[in-house]
Amino acid sequence: MSEIYKDITYEVGENAVRITINRPEVFNAFRSQTVEELILAFRRADEERSVNTVIFTGAGDKAFCTGGDQKVHLSEDGLYGPRGMVGLPIEELQSAIRDCRKVVIARVQGFAIGGGNVFATICDLTIASEKAQLGQVGPKVGSVDPGFGTAYLARIIGEKRAREVWFLCRRIPAQQAYEWGLVNKVVPHDQLDAECETWAAEINAMSPTALAIAKRSFNADSENIRGISFMGVAAVKGYYQSEESKEGVRAFNEKRKPDFKKYL
Repeated sequence: MSEIYKDITYEVGENAVRITINRPEVFNAFRSQTVEELILAFRRADEERSVNTVIFTGAGDKAFCTGGDQKVHLSEDGLYGPRGMVGLPIEELQSAIRDCRKVVIARVQGFAIGGGNVFATICDLTIASEKAQLGQVGPKVGSVDPGFGTAYLARIIGEKRAREVWFLCRRIPAQQAYEWGLVNKVVPHDQLDAECETWAAEINAMSPTALAIAKRSFNADSENIRGISFMGVAAVKGYYQSEESKEGVRAFNEKRKPDFKKYL
């Protein structure tokens, strides 16, 4: 049934629904169309009765997802905005992943950067290729995720590590991400699909109701971050209209260093 989508594919396999961002030409960066389709796909997967898991990934070998597509950032009037505002309802997609009753496995085969790193963080489980690299770029390009991408990240890897991720914007190799607790397992690149299927098959044998209750219970402990995210994203929407943020986007597209000092 992938024909109903333009930017993603949706497949129901023996052990899992597979949702794939299908924009390899831009390293699976997302635009408004992509996010709207992903919201629909995760809600559709929530109702799928044949399997207990969703494998979330990106097309090709180079990238899981590299966040918002900076080439359309300015034309789409900023990337983020709550539903009902101009912009991209990223917090609604994050909620769709968390609220999905299925166990969502991030299959990270390459770059999981920016918003892609946030997706890998909020998925229930993350399995990475040894070639994978994770990390943030937000402050480098005049962007930030003021909710699950920050507060929830700190829950997983600790305050100091989370601040390091955002304040330095370094790429984190898969093995280091594993040591920090950001991913569950690292495997050789050619074994990634088999490993994801193995995990999905094991989960698929479990009680779907018990899994859903367990997931809700885990989420309840960090549910306050949803409110932080909504308010923070609304604030970020305003920031994206500023010349400071636009300078970051322009510099990225022009392949130069941004001049943020003039905004101090």
